Amino acid sequence: MKQKLLFSKEQQEGKEICIYNDPRKLKLILNKLSWEILHMLSEKAMYPMEIARRLGIHEQKVYYHIRKLVQAKAITKVKEEERKGAMAKFYRASFPAFGVELPFGGRRSRVPSTLTSKKVLQFLHPILDDDAFEGTIVVGSPDPHGPFKTSARDGHYAAYLTFYLGQYSKLPDDFIIKLDVDMKAEKEEKNNLILVGGPGTNLLTQEINKYLPINFNMTPSEHGFIFGGLVSEKTGNIYTADTMGLVAKIVNPWDKEKRTIVFAGNKAVGTKACVLAFVKYWKKLLKNYQGEDNFATVIQGFDLVGDGKVDSIDVLE
Repeated sequence: MKQKLLFSKEQQEGKEICIYNDPRKLKLILNKLSWEILHMLSEKAMYPMEIARRLGIHEQKVYYHIRKLVQAKAITKVKEEERKGAMAKFYRASFPAFGVELPFGGRRSRVPSTLTSKKVLQFLHPILDDDAFEGTIVVGSPDPHGPFKTSARDGHYAAYLTFYLGQYSKLPDDFIIKLDVDMKAEKEEKNNLILVGGPGTNLLTQEINKYLPINFNMTPSEHGFIFGGLVSEKTGNIYTADTMGLVAKIVNPWDKEKRTIVFAGNKAVGTKACVLAFVKYWKKLLKNYQGEDNFATVIQGFDLVGDGKVDSIDVLE
């Protein structure tokens, strides 16, 4: 006998399943009365006399099947209580599922998290489609590049993001993380994209900035651009703190059939706050998300522990 996890794609939840490789033990639970008792004990813990009364049969008959179910490890004694001057033993089903496993038919599949939300999967679609990752995660180059001649210091946050995405997706055949400079050189913008990093460090974030519902204020100057933080046309608010950033989803401007998701901070710590918001606080982040392809929200990171590291977030807009 061994234990596995049984998942339902529709319900996005897992059950521990007891697999029998000994047909004699399986036979012990397949008796009609044994199965009826097991089903009753899956609903709540009961003692033999109580079971006998509910089934209208002799108590000794119940004891016989209880012993068989215990032998098969299908039920477990969970407590003892005094009942009418005697100690009654209460039993409960040991597993929520039982089965038989044959040595063929194995296939690779994602393991759904019990925390998975339909909103998360909707937000990731079509980048995550039917358990397959169909896109590219783009980070800024660590070498000086672009009009700001900056070196990206937030690319490593993509590792935390991909570790999270891995629970929903099968392992891709190719590497899915690329540098912005390589994406530009190879002209691969016409793809589903996840951009990690603000316009100061990620060239693709810089190019799609004008398409974002909430965008970064980048005023042209003789030296390139003057970066002035996030500006919301809807509210008129300006967000300039280093710990602030943007999480957005838009239609890919290079290909209308594709989508682009952005995790971009005013500074590297702001990008970290955005990734953290999606990985740990998606309920708060996507509270107002209704499946639209023109979504944007402003995030601010906070250090609640006092160790100098962002560990919590607020959704500002």
